[in-house]
Amino acid sequence: MTGAPYDLVVVGGGPAGVAGALTAALAGLRVALLDSGARLGGQYFRHAAVPEREPGLDRFLLQARLLDGRADVLTRHQVWNVSREPGGDLTVHALTRDSSGERPVTLRARRLLIATGAHDRPLPFPGWDLPGVLTAGGAQALLKGGGVLAGRRVVISGTGPFLLPVASGLAGAGAAVLGVYEANGGLGLARHPLLALGKAGEAAAYAAALARHRVPYRTRHAVIAAHGEREVEAVTVARLDPDWNVLSTRIVGCDTLAVGYGFVPQIELGTQLGCETRGDPDGSPVLRVDAAQRTSVPGVWAAGEPTGVAGWRQAEVEGRIAGRAVVSEARPVARRGPDGVLLRRRRQWRAFGEALQRAYPVRPGWQSWLRDDTLVCRCEEVPLARVREALELGATDARSVKLLARPGMGWCQGRVCGYAVSCLAGEAPRPPRRPVAQPVTLGALAEAAAEDSPDDAAR
Repeated sequence: MTGAPYDLVVVGGGPAGVAGALTAALAGLRVALLDSGARLGGQYFRHAAVPEREPGLDRFLLQARLLDGRADVLTRHQVWNVSREPGGDLTVHALTRDSSGERPVTLRARRLLIATGAHDRPLPFPGWDLPGVLTAGGAQALLKGGGVLAGRRVVISGTGPFLLPVASGLAGAGAAVLGVYEANGGLGLARHPLLALGKAGEAAAYAAALARHRVPYRTRHAVIAAHGEREVEAVTVARLDPDWNVLSTRIVGCDTLAVGYGFVPQIELGTQLGCETRGDPDGSPVLRVDAAQRTSVPGVWAAGEPTGVAGWRQAEVEGRIAGRAVVSEARPVARRGPDGVLLRRRRQWRAFGEALQRAYPVRPGWQSWLRDDTLVCRCEEVPLARVREALELGATDARSVKLLARPGMGWCQGRVCGYAVSCLAGEAPRPPRRPVAQPVTLGALAEAAAEDSPDDAAR
């Protein structure tokens, strides 16, 4: 770790991170942006080397081109820890991989913008560990990032409007999408017509695409089990009541199942630094920020999903607000605080995101889909029976269930099963307390320690 610290280090190359980095760089600040992907875009604007047109992508790619040359853009860099130095600067620890292998990268920063996005929230059900079962975001990432179809005969299940672009994209690429099964009702944002108006065109385009490819869309339905010897061969689709209890079932043959029940904001870097959190309408812990996107920790801002899931437009607005606030602090003469237009847009899209979460909740009836042998934690192969045994032994929360039954102690450290374990324990998800934000090898940790303290490592 050498050289002067950056004025701003941004973690995350999606719409929030790129907007924040570009705003700060255009004002003359020394900026670095790190992202784990091969190209900027995040989950929203993940794209192949030759991107296809989609809403908002041209605008994002223009911002990314403007950023190139004005900031140090480090793709394929996975940030796993951020810490505070005694002098007040921040140390950002990352890993990068190239043809020579894996190596640590350490940056110093006066300020940090956390724009790490979110990941899919799955729910367990019998057979969800079979090859051919993946998240809706995973299916979209394969298609948009590499042009790879997750399967030929695909079923999509879960809740929320994100299922529509996934189904539309797969069908347009040649997959036979056998059905989109929405666990909640069909009203969606009908109670919020003014909020829904801004998305009406997008929704109509997806509906037209599904109709063109003859893709059935069924509300109050969900996949409650997957079947197959070595891979998915069929799924059980259930008709549900409003609480997601099963009313009737039928079998649908397929080779791929994509599921998604919302998103989990990635806030590990914020909680590492001690940032305060709050609960989103769906119960997810998110970072608490003020009007300028500042967290409770000096020198740390957050934008996009880490402050609440609300879509790419909201993420971009928050990134710009954060970037202007950073410039205002770094260059007090500039005084570029958020303007009224940005604040109004943020209120609009934040209200939209919160309305979506209330319109597409996860209902408790999903727990009735499980059997005793259903794996709740796939990494440690912990079945539901072991979780129930832990509760019978006196476990009162997800943490005590983890200590007694080991769910969440595997490779993903609870990122996949954490939500389900919390629900089974009868509590809302708690903020993550992971000193390692992303999976990292022991060899990489040792090399990073040697880089930071060569004398100590030699001993």
